[in-house]
Amino acid sequence: VQLQAFGGGLVQAGGSLRLSCAVSGRTFAAYVMGWFRQAPGKEREFVAGINRSGVRKDYSDSVKGRFTISRDNAKNTLYLQMNSLKPEDTATYYCAANPVWGLTIPDYDYWGQGTLVTVSS
Repeated sequence: VQLQAFGGGLVQAGGSLRLSCAVSGRTFAAYVMGWFRQAPGKEREFVAGINRSGVRKDYSDSVKGRFTISRDNAKNTLYLQMNSLKPEDTATYYCAANPVWGLTIPDYDYWGQGTLVTVSS
């Protein structure tokens, strides 16, 4: 399965961005999907996860209430709506896919190339 994340960019603090992740190669609906991020000099961390149907969602404490993960199985696309962005949200954001539910990096077998989000203060 191939994943391609896009939608990153430069935004002021308090602003919004929507990331997308296009998935091809296998049945999108068969995969649990997740968003992760890696800030400069820091380890990659979990941001949000969504199950195959889109009913179950989970978020890191740092983004809960500001970010929303969603998916459109008909369009083979995963989304991350990011509102009330903060400078500490600056990172490269990665989408990932796995057949079973998981919230950690080792749980995911397939990764996109990442898209950079920069939040200015």
